[in-house]
This record gives sequence, C-alpha cells and structure tokens, in this order.
Amino acid sequence: MITKKDLLKMTGISYGQLYRWKRKNLIPETWFIRKATYTGQETFFPKEKILKRVSQITALKDTLSLDELADRFSPRSVKKIRLSKQEVLECNIVSKTVLNYYLKAEGDSETFRFVQLLSLFLLEKLLRTGKMNLDEGKELLQVLKSYGNDVSERNGRLYFIRKMGVPIFFIVAGDTDAFFESEVHVVALIHLQQSIEALVAQIENHGKSLDAVEEGRPNG
Repeated sequence: MITKKDLLKMTGISYGQLYRWKRKNLIPETWFIRKATYTGQETFFPKEKILKRVSQITALKDTLSLDELADRFSPRSVKKIRLSKQEVLECNIVSKTVLNYYLKAEGDSETFRFVQLLSLFLLEKLLRTGKMNLDEGKELLQVLKSYGNDVSERNGRLYFIRKMGVPIFFIVAGDTDAFFESEVHVVALIHLQQSIEALVAQIENHGKSLDAVEEGRPNG
C-alpha cells in the first residue's frame, strides 16, 4: 500500500488531478482505501496498481481526452477485444498445445472473444505452474464460461481449492472474504482484474493495437 501523500510526492501529480481522475472513473473508487492511523484517517492505495495507472494516464493524457482514457480503462472496453487463432499464438497468450486442448474441449473457433481469451490465459497459467492437470482444466473452463462475462465488472477473485482430492473452482465477486474449513486446501487464488490487465498488456506488448483488436481491424 502507499499513502496519498507519498503517491502525490512520488508521481508529481496534484491533489486536484488525482480527484479529477477519480471523478472521471480513470481511477476506481475501490482503490481509495480509508484507514485509521495514529494521526487519524488517511487514504491509502494499492501501490503497484495506482503507480501503473498514474503512469499510463500521464503518458496518454496529451493524446487522449479524459473521457477517451476513461473508456480505455473501463472494464467494459476489454469485452470488445477479438483475436484470431494466429493472433492468440503471436501474443503468447497460450501455447499451441494448450490451444488445441481448449479447442477440443470447447469446439473450434476462428475468433476469440474476451472471456475466451481470459480462459485461455488462465488455463495456460495454471497448467504451467503444475498446480492443475488437464482434467481439472475442464472445470476451470466451465466456471469461466458460465460467469466470466461478469468478472470484468467487479473486482472478482477466482479460487481453485481441493477437499479430499476433489477440485473445485468458484468466483467471489467484490472484496468479500472467503473462509474454509481446515480440510480445504487453497491451490490457487487469482485476482481476476490483475489477470485482465496482464492479458491486455500482453496483447499490446506484442504489437497489437487495443483499439484495432476491439473493432476487429487488421493489426500492424
């Protein structure tokens, strides 16, 4: 976490800019966290997230209006993303082996929508860690297929747990805590908004214009 005072000092932005960006929804309300300190109430932010967002805003504010930036950072905008099979592989979202597994499980597709891309991204991630096998991957795909369209609207978390060897996947929306009995083993906890941001960054880092892939235009 980082305090508001330290954030302003570190980034050089003003108090007015910070709260103007908040009003424009460039910075989520949930990132403004009020906590009691020995001097009274103070505002804190998730350090990595807020520093990255301020850096993005300051880099783009001279070329995009605040309204355009707000739309760019909106969770709804990522739902417009479309990629072809070739683009999915070029962006290293998923390996060819895991892509073939997905297509066999979910059916062939020439174009992948947001929730499919997120499913591929998380499937690859969990398989690579060795925490999940291919059979369990089918259950991951099922929960994302059923509820994945909603996760970008809220600060959701994906839990992968096992009880007596039985795998279970479920999504908790918002900042609600989850508590388990002692026999439950939490195999993985994934913050979905972070995964969405990482997925979008990976697409852009491989030379794909987010504006273009949202509209289905060819990428250069």
